[in-house]
Amino acid sequence: EAALKTVDAGVQLRRTEVVGPQVGKELVVKGMQAMAITVLLILLYIAMRFRWKFGVGAVLATLHDPFVVVGVFALTGMTFDLTVLAAVLAVIGYSINETVVVFDRVRELFPVMRKETPEEVFDRAINETLSRTVITKLATLIVVVALYLFGGESLRGFGLALIVGIIAVTYSSMFVASGVALDLGSSHRDLMPAERRAPIDDLP
Repeated sequence: EAALKTVDAGVQLRRTEVVGPQVGKELVVKGMQAMAITVLLILLYIAMRFRWKFGVGAVLATLHDPFVVVGVFALTGMTFDLTVLAAVLAVIGYSINETVVVFDRVRELFPVMRKETPEEVFDRAINETLSRTVITKLATLIVVVALYLFGGESLRGFGLALIVGIIAVTYSSMFVASGVALDLGSSHRDLMPAERRAPIDDLP
């Protein structure tokens, strides 16, 4: 403060925040634990809801979105605090929700579009859910942008994380999750129940 007053006598120190090493370490540990538990529970949900080809796409899309958010904060040098961590966890849940919406539509279309290719099925599913996705994302962005602009300094990081996360979720649910599922060779057979075969005996 004394050094600053040598440059400008009118300088005022309005707020001082210090994060000690213990608090910083606790934030990292608790944050990683929260992320690990969240991802684990999502993996369990996906394993019960979809076959593995769809599950791999959903997991990669879900991991993609928080990495994008954290990457933006790393590039901009903004403070990563507990509110931002809460936003990242919200983005993870938001991501899996959007992916499930697309995959549910794919699962509904596969039985009625057996003559079409899987690419056509995924394309139609994405197109049919696109209007819903755009409307919900725009409505959410209006609120989040307002929070970012007028929520004050303490909520600016939270708002930015949600803005970036919403944009990432929008394209990852359509391009990352669906693209990976297609690359793994997903087809209508992946959604059919396993055939029950009668036991084979020695009779002709």
